[in-house]
Amino acid sequence: MLAPCLLRRVVLTVPLILVAALLLMEPVRSDQEAGTAIPAESRPCVDCHAFEFMQRALQDLKKTAYNLDTRTETLLLQVEKRNLCDCVAANLLN
Repeated sequence: MLAPCLLRRVVLTVPLILVAALLLMEPVRSDQEAGTAIPAESRPCVDCHAFEFMQRALQDLKKTAYNLDTRTETLLLQVEKRNLCDCVAANLLN
């Protein structure tokens, strides 16, 4: 019996709080800028740093891909070797 009463209070209170929050918020005026623009003179430096960062990230990705490729190849060779050893051992037993 207590649960429906509590649920009704929550259902009525939550929208009331939302409406009050919307009324208390300050509206955004159209003359306010969303952010400051970066002057053209400083952009090349920022672009240069971003390019260097991306180059390092690409090199790291290439190195990781090479390491994964090498590791995969090593594991495949180990599996083939194990299979060959199992075949030889099985043939010797027969």
